[in-house]
Amino acid sequence: MARKRKGRDISGWLVVDKPAGLTSTAVVNKVRWALEAKKAGHAGTLDPEATGVLAIALGEATKTVPYITDALKAYSFTVRLGQATNTDDAEGEIIATSDLRPTDDEIKDALSQFIGDIQQIPPKFSAVKIDGQRAYKLARDGDEDFEIAARPLWVEELVLLDRPDADHVVLEMTCGKGGYVRSIARDLGAALGCHGHVKVLRRIWSGPFDAADGLSLEDVLRMERTPELDTHLRPLEQGLADLPELKCTPEGATRLRNGNPGMVLAADVEYGDEAWASINGKAVAVGIYKAGELHPSRVFVQPD
Repeated sequence: MARKRKGRDISGWLVVDKPAGLTSTAVVNKVRWALEAKKAGHAGTLDPEATGVLAIALGEATKTVPYITDALKAYSFTVRLGQATNTDDAEGEIIATSDLRPTDDEIKDALSQFIGDIQQIPPKFSAVKIDGQRAYKLARDGDEDFEIAARPLWVEELVLLDRPDADHVVLEMTCGKGGYVRSIARDLGAALGCHGHVKVLRRIWSGPFDAADGLSLEDVLRMERTPELDTHLRPLEQGLADLPELKCTPEGATRLRNGNPGMVLAADVEYGDEAWASINGKAVAVGIYKAGELHPSRVFVQPD
């Protein structure tokens, strides 16, 4: 018999402004403990030294994580020019240097090749799997001769924000799922002929969640296991912000909760669109709209 997981059945999102020096998993574990939550997960890993928005899903909200992971997100980051590292960030060993320093105009011109649909090779020190093993493990074991295939990435915007000095440039990028900022820094340095790596990285926003509205980890721990922390939970419906909402009748809600197609009141949706059904503002299910009914793929267990 499987062991019953201990904790409270709470659902929703808690947005944390992640500090540097901790893994995303470590932050999730601290939040889960602070809320005594039975189930928790996050929508998009940040490197340990990166800061910014880490959206943590609790309970039924974990079913909406893919929609936040797929959403657009924005990063502000500082690139150190003139140095390449084996990790593509400041934590790694310097493997190449250059005295060349591009002008601001040269940098702006080079940025254009990283906008739109691009192909990106993830860093060797990343969680990408190679023959069943994480790339970072292979790299740490000294086996750096492996190759990682390029992956598609949508970059909506990549702009120069600041040039504090000749060695550093501050950029902001808005992109889709699966983007590696370290790869952008590495490839930009290569395009400019001067090498480059990420020195500072911050995720500004992710989908509907903004770092400026997030709790610091210190605040989370200060309010741990108190009703005050619960007041900062956001409804799981925020994780469905990019999908159309369809109202359903009580009868339709009952059918959907049982995993069956349920009648919904369609608005601006077409046959085959993905949407979510609600009753009294609460999500009932996510699914595909077909001829007046929602065919559920995910069902939420929560009170009306």
